Amino acid sequence: MKEEQINLDETTLSIDLSDATQAVKESRFEDALSLLKVLLKEHPNHIDILYLSAVSTRFLKKFDDSSKHIEHLLFNAPDMGRAYQELGHLNRDMGNEEKAVMHYRQACELNPALPSSWNYLYQYFQKIENEPAASHALEQIKKLQTLPGLLLFIEQILNEGRLGLAETKCRAFLKENPTHTYAMSLLAEIANRFGYFDDAEFLLQKAVEFKPQDGDLRLKYASILRKKQKFAQTTEQVNILCDQFPNNLNYQAQKASDVMQGGDHAKAITMFDDILEKNPYNFSTLTSRGHAQKTLGSTDQAIKSYQSAYKVKPDHGEAFFSLSNLKTYTFSSHELDSMRKQIERVDLSLRDKAYFHFALAQGCEVQGEYEEAFFHLDRGNQIKNDQSKYSIENMEREFQAQIDICTDSFFKELGQGGHDTRDPVFILGLPRAGSTLIEQILASHSMIDGTLELPNILSMAQSLRGDDIYGKEGNYPKSMESLTLEQRENFGKSFIEETRMHRKDAPMFTDKMPNNFRHIGLIHLIMPNAKIIDARRYPLDCCFSMFKQLFAQGQEFTYGLREAGSYYKSYVKLMNHWDEVLPGKILRVNNEDVVDDLEGQVKRMLEFLEIPFEEACISFHETERLVRTPSSEQVRKPVNKDGMERWKPYSKNLKPLLESLGDDLLKPEDIALINN
Repeated sequence: MKEEQINLDETTLSIDLSDATQAVKESRFEDALSLLKVLLKEHPNHIDILYLSAVSTRFLKKFDDSSKHIEHLLFNAPDMGRAYQELGHLNRDMGNEEKAVMHYRQACELNPALPSSWNYLYQYFQKIENEPAASHALEQIKKLQTLPGLLLFIEQILNEGRLGLAETKCRAFLKENPTHTYAMSLLAEIANRFGYFDDAEFLLQKAVEFKPQDGDLRLKYASILRKKQKFAQTTEQVNILCDQFPNNLNYQAQKASDVMQGGDHAKAITMFDDILEKNPYNFSTLTSRGHAQKTLGSTDQAIKSYQSAYKVKPDHGEAFFSLSNLKTYTFSSHELDSMRKQIERVDLSLRDKAYFHFALAQGCEVQGEYEEAFFHLDRGNQIKNDQSKYSIENMEREFQAQIDICTDSFFKELGQGGHDTRDPVFILGLPRAGSTLIEQILASHSMIDGTLELPNILSMAQSLRGDDIYGKEGNYPKSMESLTLEQRENFGKSFIEETRMHRKDAPMFTDKMPNNFRHIGLIHLIMPNAKIIDARRYPLDCCFSMFKQLFAQGQEFTYGLREAGSYYKSYVKLMNHWDEVLPGKILRVNNEDVVDDLEGQVKRMLEFLEIPFEEACISFHETERLVRTPSSEQVRKPVNKDGMERWKPYSKNLKPLLESLGDDLLKPEDIALINN
């Protein structure tokens, strides 16, 4: 939820709402409802008014009215944990235990700081003799009982999207209580959501040192380490968790995921199988096993795992999306109808709803139902866009800052320097532009190891921003002007050392992080001999493919046609700048050229990299290696034109994309098609 769409700050609430809140606290529900009815006429979408109305009508046993208020509330705040808790209370009071449990679970997933939900779940798990689940719920209850009310409030507003207010209050609390580990974990989560992973790591590392027996803290620490792809440290933390809590299947699943991230997918599958023997209804483990099977190329087995996951939990959107993300799976009419029913539910989290919309878009496209497919693409992207803080204007300022700072004179004044390594090959550009294909081609060469989308350059750039408050502009890229020769050398060496774990024995390796194109100046300063390949694709094909793909993280400019087009245009402008100030530094490889003349483009790339031609690069699809991107299935096939002009059936919907791209980058006939 965007902050402006959430309820007003508590200091601006009307006196009448304050009176209604007090009346609810004092169990004067009729009085509260009289005030709330008046307020609803003036503010029909105000989530606090809707929430209090739902509570009051439930206590007065006006269950139909309470249900309507919650439905309206969830329409305006679909990921509000307290709303699901209230839905749990309503179903409990109506005698529907099964639904109550489901909604309490949803509430705790969205907001772990809800004691009432955990209490009910504890009683329920005890009744059905599910000891591991009951123990986990009791552990959460005890933890929440020790917390000050202010931290529960901070957790609440954090999980309802009010990051600014949550940060202010959390920082103030930590000034008075600098070693409070729960507050540290809350501030770490705020940093994580803003993209400040270094700060999140530091806070959680300190929190774990203060309280080493807290499993949840250590799991959060391991999660941020994994996000930063510090796999050796992640493994260490997960192993500690499994040693401390040997019967915790969640931690065992984390260990299996860690093994999978380390590249041993076969071992991970065995571990997932062991977990599923103990709990065959663990839908998240079934999905994770599917991911491992997909990466190994065992597509049929992956399909069975994903299908098993959604049979256990029909609203598990990730399982359906994972099937669609194979790019080769065709949904049955029953599966399509099932997904259509799910997205009509009010009590479905935004996360699952987005998954279903993207899965339905792929399923409808296969059926030739392009109008419905675009509807789902539009709705799925809108959900993600509403949750995003992405701004076209802010991103354009970031791009322009690189152009303004990294001038020809900037590089001349700084002169030669950096780490003298020729190991890295940076394949960068935009997502869905053919970078995975280029990487697969190059990784088929005996002198090149294919790795991952490595986050190291992005982390370095983030560290150069300085100690700015989250969400504000920092000192980067201007801070590069003061880099000493020693710092440049150390940054380059650090990159090579930190990425060594992803390599084998080849003298060169790829880094396929697409967003590195924004940091070519930094790359040149710290590793002047590194090779850079710009993977480029025709803008309509590229932008629409980005719009169709639900990315896990980090590509928020894809959640709208206007945003995608603007980003593409800014990317071209910045790449033109790099060509001017660093001539000969970058090899541009157009996806269309690779499709038309594979051998010619392979020879061109290998000449640029100064390594001999090898036939294996032509038969790249036969190379056995792990591919972890959405293009994994495509690069296991020979080069083809299947991905070209996939936007054409949607041309009538693409005017926002055309307007943001402009005419200069497009073919006249394509402009005419969209305008007609």
